[in-house]
Order: sequence, then structure tokens, then C-alpha cells
Amino acid sequence: MTLTVAVGQFAPTEDKAANLAAIEGMLREAADRGARLVVLPEYSVFTAPRMDDRFVDSAEPLDGPTVSRLCALTERSGVTAIVGVNETAGDGRIHNALVGIQQGEVRAVYRKVHLYDAFGYQESDRVLAADPSAPELLEVDGYRVGMQTCYDLRFPETSRTLVDAGADVIALPAEWVPGPLKEQHWNTLIRARAIENTVYVAAADQCAPTGSGHSALIDPMGITVAALGEGPGLATAVVERARLDHVRQVNPALSLRRYRVTPAGA
Repeated sequence: MTLTVAVGQFAPTEDKAANLAAIEGMLREAADRGARLVVLPEYSVFTAPRMDDRFVDSAEPLDGPTVSRLCALTERSGVTAIVGVNETAGDGRIHNALVGIQQGEVRAVYRKVHLYDAFGYQESDRVLAADPSAPELLEVDGYRVGMQTCYDLRFPETSRTLVDAGADVIALPAEWVPGPLKEQHWNTLIRARAIENTVYVAAADQCAPTGSGHSALIDPMGITVAALGEGPGLATAVVERARLDHVRQVNPALSLRRYRVTPAGA
């Protein structure tokens, strides 16, 4: 049993219409390549160079026109898509949300738990952190797909929680802000999350100027099976159940572990 997955990489701007047109093109191209799951970056529908009121002003509820448009685009292309959106949250802030859209409907939502208050950036100024909750998984052609966002990558318990819930694939939309050693951190961590969880990781980053690029699909042994460089593009690869089962047999790390993940304060 196989699943063709695509990761799309581009540099969203403050122009929602242009961003939606870019998303439409990527969904169409991914479908033409046979992809059944498409993962697109964090903040795909709106990105500004700085975290300020523009993000709040651009936000919409999940039943608003932008997500409705995304639902129509995915239904037309026939793929399942995971896309980063700015969701109205109140309190003068937004939720940094991922929507998992299947057959023209939002089937799963993930709101970012770990905000990027690091490396001189302060996402919490305009974004409300979500409380940890039971993961909402998407099922695509017999594979269960979990979602997490960008800075969550630096917290290994986030990925482990998804795998504990049954995820075979972790979808990781990101706007991995450029800076010293950031590309090295990205490339190291997406492999680490795949290896330690014996899971596929589909990491879709923004590219310059707002992201570092290097989107990739990593297999459960940490092997890169598809990747992009610094520019916009689409990478596709096949996820294989036989590969997943084999890796988990030779490296039974999930069954041998002696710790469990619980939310802070639980």
C-alpha cells in the first residue's frame, strides 16, 4: 500500500489573492503528478515580513471566505491538503492554524501550541497559543496523518504525541525564519523526528525571503526521499507501508521506550 505525497514551497505575501492563486497552481500540479496528500507552508494564505497587526487584520474564521476557497480548490483537484491559515481568535490576536481539507471539507484542525518567541522574534505578540489537546488525524488512502507547525519541531514530545495517536505521517508546515545555523537546525530536526518516531515527515517550508526553504519528505530511517532547495517548487515522493513496517521491525523504538508524554501541568 502506497501514498504519493507532495510538499509545496513558496513565499507567501500580504496579497491573499496571489497566495491563493499560487496554492491553486501547486494543488493542480500535485494532482497531475498523482499526489493524494499535499502539504503547504505555515501562513500560506498571508505572510508579512514582521509579526504585527497585519496578521490580526488579515485573519478570518475557519468558515470565512479564504478557507471556503481552499475547500473549493482541493475538491476541484481531488487531493487532501494541509494548509497554514491565520484564524481569528479574539483578544487582539490570532490562532496560527493548520486546516486539513479533504473532499472539499475541513476534516482536521491544528492550532500551534509552541509559539516562536526565540531568535529575536516574538510570535506571541499577535498569536494565541493553543492548549495541548488530543490530535485530530486525517486518514488518506489508509495512512493516518498528524499535523504540527514550525517551532513545534523543536519540542520532540509534539511529534511523539502524534505517533502515540497513530500517525504514520507527520505533516509539518513551517515558516522557518532564516538566520545563522537555521538551515542546519531544520535539516537536523526533521530527520531526528522521523528517526526517533519511525515515521514519515512531510516538511513544507516557506522560501526566501520569509523562510529558509529546504522542504523535504523524510522516511522512517531519516532518508530524504524528496527535497527542494532555496526556491519555490513542489517535491513528490511515495510513502510505502512496507518501508514503515520494516523500519519499525528492525528499530522497535516505540515499543521499547519506558517514558510517556503528558501535557505540562497534567
